[in-house]
Amino acid sequence: MAVSLQKGQKISLNKEAGGTLNQVKLGLGWDVAQGPQDKKGGFLGKLFGGGTGGDSIDLDASCIMFDSNKQPVDAIWFSQLKSKDGSIVHTGDNRTGDGDGDDEVINVDLSRVPSDVVSLVFTVNSFTGQTFETVENAFCRIVNADNNSEVARYNLSAQGSHTAMIMAKVYRHNNEWKMHAIGETASGRTFHDLMPAITPHA
Repeated sequence: MAVSLQKGQKISLNKEAGGTLNQVKLGLGWDVAQGPQDKKGGFLGKLFGGGTGGDSIDLDASCIMFDSNKQPVDAIWFSQLKSKDGSIVHTGDNRTGDGDGDDEVINVDLSRVPSDVVSLVFTVNSFTGQTFETVENAFCRIVNADNNSEVARYNLSAQGSHTAMIMAKVYRHNNEWKMHAIGETASGRTFHDLMPAITPHA
């Protein structure tokens, strides 16, 4: 049974997975909010490519690797889908959020993350500029890639006029990996815009 994380909560990934966790997937999912007419006269809904006025929302998941001095070591995002050391791989950009389940996935081999990297900070940005007021059912989750079981889920319920969120951090503590649900809102189209807000959490 996966843990449903609350903002600020910290968990041991190994403990929740029932053993040593090496291969994990961070999945991000979202839908376009259903409901009232937007300013263009269309309806905000799952109207992708239909020419009926609905706007798709391109949320982007990113992972920034930090050392013990809170300095960025590498970043994995839609313009660099693989870390230089090969331990983290982004499966690719989803530009609509259409469909069920994970819309974007970042695979992490914790056993291969370099020893000088102490934390991985995961963010989500609205590249197309829509605010989270037009997003619903957004979540991030950690999955044990060895058996595809969900370890933890964090529902991104914070809606508002922001265009980004610092979602979670996976970090080393006493030789094990833990997860911290951050859930801080921010603004920016890519993780570069968020770095001043991300670094204090690294």
